[in-house]
Amino acid sequence: MQNSKSSLAALTLGAIGVVYGDIGTSVLYAVKEVFGGHHVPFTPANVYGVLSIFFWTLTVIVSIKYVVLVLRADNNGEGGLIAMLALASQAVKDRPQLRHRLLIIGIFGTSLFYGDGVITPAISVLSAVEGLEVVSPRFKEYVIPLTLVILLMLFAVQKRGTSGIGKFFGPITLVWFMTIAVLGVSHILRHPEILKALWPGYALSFMWHQPGTTFIILGAVVLCVTGAEALYADLGHFGKKPIRLAWFTAVMPALTLNYFGQGALLLANPEAVKNPFYLMAPEWALLPLVLLATMATVIASQALITGAFSVTKQVVQLGYLPRLNVQHTSVRDTGQIYVPAVNWGLFVAIVVAVVMFRSSSALASAYGIAVTLDMLITTTLTFFVIRYGWHYPLPLCIAATGSFFVVDLAFFSSNMLKLLEGGWFPLLIGGCIFTLMTTWKRGRNILNEKLKTDAIDLQSFLESVFSQPPVRVPGTAVFLTAEPGTVPNAMLHNLKHNKVLHNHNLFVTVRNHEVPWIGLDRRAEIEPLGHDCWQVTLHYGFKNDPDVPRALDQIRNRGCELDPMTTSYFLSRDNVVPTIGGGMARWREKLFAQMHHNASAAADFLNLPNNSVVELGSKVEI
Repeated sequence: MQNSKSSLAALTLGAIGVVYGDIGTSVLYAVKEVFGGHHVPFTPANVYGVLSIFFWTLTVIVSIKYVVLVLRADNNGEGGLIAMLALASQAVKDRPQLRHRLLIIGIFGTSLFYGDGVITPAISVLSAVEGLEVVSPRFKEYVIPLTLVILLMLFAVQKRGTSGIGKFFGPITLVWFMTIAVLGVSHILRHPEILKALWPGYALSFMWHQPGTTFIILGAVVLCVTGAEALYADLGHFGKKPIRLAWFTAVMPALTLNYFGQGALLLANPEAVKNPFYLMAPEWALLPLVLLATMATVIASQALITGAFSVTKQVVQLGYLPRLNVQHTSVRDTGQIYVPAVNWGLFVAIVVAVVMFRSSSALASAYGIAVTLDMLITTTLTFFVIRYGWHYPLPLCIAATGSFFVVDLAFFSSNMLKLLEGGWFPLLIGGCIFTLMTTWKRGRNILNEKLKTDAIDLQSFLESVFSQPPVRVPGTAVFLTAEPGTVPNAMLHNLKHNKVLHNHNLFVTVRNHEVPWIGLDRRAEIEPLGHDCWQVTLHYGFKNDPDVPRALDQIRNRGCELDPMTTSYFLSRDNVVPTIGGGMARWREKLFAQMHHNASAAADFLNLPNNSVVELGSKVEI
């Protein structure tokens, strides 16, 4: 019992550091952007109304939608948009057209994650460093350079992994939440009447009397729920109970106290609207607060970067991106990975965002569209999960998700007002990623169809070959092939040029499935083909790490001899040439061909021994 309590405490502390770092730093800029936009007349009644809207936004979107409802939709313990997409697609697998549309919607939502992944670190770190301007106006010219230096250091250490510094995430973020709570309480005690804004009547009154203003400021209010998607995405790392416990016992109380403390400060000093968070602190505490805020925003950014690596790996295994170079940074935790292309791609995009927008207020105009659209997509997929997967009554499903859909739609519509002010930036990033994903998926489908058309039946081929068998050489040959039951090009080349066959031959196909995990007991299917040849199918979930040698090692006692010292892996690499009328637009054909040529070797992705892979090329037109 004691160990269980200790484990729960450790997981809860970890959730505070990883899951809530992003939403915890929203206090730096959310209130400032609502009142600093000159859309809300500065009156005590409006302060009460806006704070009430903040509190009930946190309650409805985070507490009820994500913490209570969406966390229930776990896919074998895993969460996130990819896991939700897998659940939804499985729930409607008997409706192929609907399933295809949901897949497109889900992949588009995943693409938007990268747009959010650019804006969030930029606005978080920049808003923290801007605290130096409150210390002294002389520091203003150093804000941008210092922000870029911090971001460079953050991305430079990614290849070393987070295991060494991860243990500090929880304690530092907990200190951050305690600090913002104390700051809030210190001002609430001077104006305790501000707590009346907890009553929803103030929010409803504000919306009733100022509907136009309410619609406009929703684009800034949404800043208070930045990182809400992380609640669901990190489900597999911490579990439901620690995430819920962390939210209701530490995070939400601290956020509420700080927001209401900023409101109390504004009632006493309207001039503090230029940066209400930092002006809550006494002068002696400003520099330590800037340092703590910077550490908190770096931790929040770290969690998002790690999430980008994880999402990329999952998308690759679902077949929507080429096989990128994925490096494991921990020998104990397979979830700790580093993807160089994603790391430096994000860094370049974030630098562009910081240099282009130059302030957290300008970046706030770019933030919101991508994240609210992701929220809409999550709500939509949730409906199909609870209706067709859990078989809840239709009226209940509509009531449960319809209200959230209306709220998400209101926030999204408001953020669309910021489209020309910067909202286009994350949409552009998401659109480019979506184009890459769909082009790769479509190109691979066309390529596979072409290969199927030209394929030779494996069983018939083997019978023909062994009617006059070639010379057999010692050892085992592993031929990787996309389609089971077809002759790999690598085998044809081997027979043509070397005129030999190994004593044992395995024809291996890797299958990725729309579930997070597939256990070792269901990893390999083996079918004897005669003449010491076997057809092997390896199954992986999108969270598994494909490791062909390890998987094949399990079939030693199933009639197949496999000695690692005498095993050779043969991998066919196709030389793709775009052609007019190949099933895609001309520019997509060229893009697919370029992506295909630039992709890392599949051997890296499948953990094949580098010194045992033979690459043989064949020209394929699409």
